[in-house]
Amino acid sequence: MLESSSVPLFIVFILLFILLLIVLLIRKNATAALIWNEIIREKVTNFIMSQSKEQRILNFVLQNAVRGDPCSVLDTIDKYCSQKEWAMNVGDEKGKILDKTVEEANPSVALELGTYCGYSAVRISRLLKAGARLLTVEFNPEFAAIAKQMIEFAGVQDKVKLLEGPSQEIIPQLKKKYEVDTLDFVFLDHWKDRYKPDTILLQECNLLRKGSILLADNIIFPGAPDFLNYVRKSPHFQCTNYPSHLEYMKVEDAMEKAVFLG
Repeated sequence: MLESSSVPLFIVFILLFILLLIVLLIRKNATAALIWNEIIREKVTNFIMSQSKEQRILNFVLQNAVRGDPCSVLDTIDKYCSQKEWAMNVGDEKGKILDKTVEEANPSVALELGTYCGYSAVRISRLLKAGARLLTVEFNPEFAAIAKQMIEFAGVQDKVKLLEGPSQEIIPQLKKKYEVDTLDFVFLDHWKDRYKPDTILLQECNLLRKGSILLADNIIFPGAPDFLNYVRKSPHFQCTNYPSHLEYMKVEDAMEKAVFLG
């Protein structure tokens, strides 16, 4: 009896020890924290609840936010992601930098690369002047479906057009298919290794004018060194760095504003 009962007790001890190590790593290491949130915790919760984290965020908004009120939608997403499950929205702290930059650009046509659940699309579109529009690009079909519902619930669907597909395929289509002359503002918040090539592609497609503003998120964590090196050394851009923190965490991050000089 003693031998047979010692096996499950040993397993429990090992599991508790592993959990303790994970917790200690999370407290000291941002990468470990993201692994815990994005891989371990999220996958387990998805399995138990038979739905994705993004669907849970949407459901929380539908149940708790005020329909047609963009600020209520943003506040509700921030509440969920700061108190329940971490998610890769731009968040409230960096959101204020985004707000300030959008207001500075006062765009007639804006582009967002990386829609995710629609948080930043709602955040940008609520500041757009009458007649202005935001084109937002999302590669993941599930995220695009969630974002569409989020945008409609916030009541900003008349200002936002969601384009589904890879950024490198959609950017060359913007002029002819979507009647874009030039872009006044571009928010980069998709795959970090696409920041530099897509910035070059925007120039090659003549989508930037003198004074066009690019704002890139997550330039420290997880980081976009190729993009930073490119825009900071290029004579065609004037750059400003905005230190901040990773969304919903006390991890150092920053945003980079790059104004196109022509």
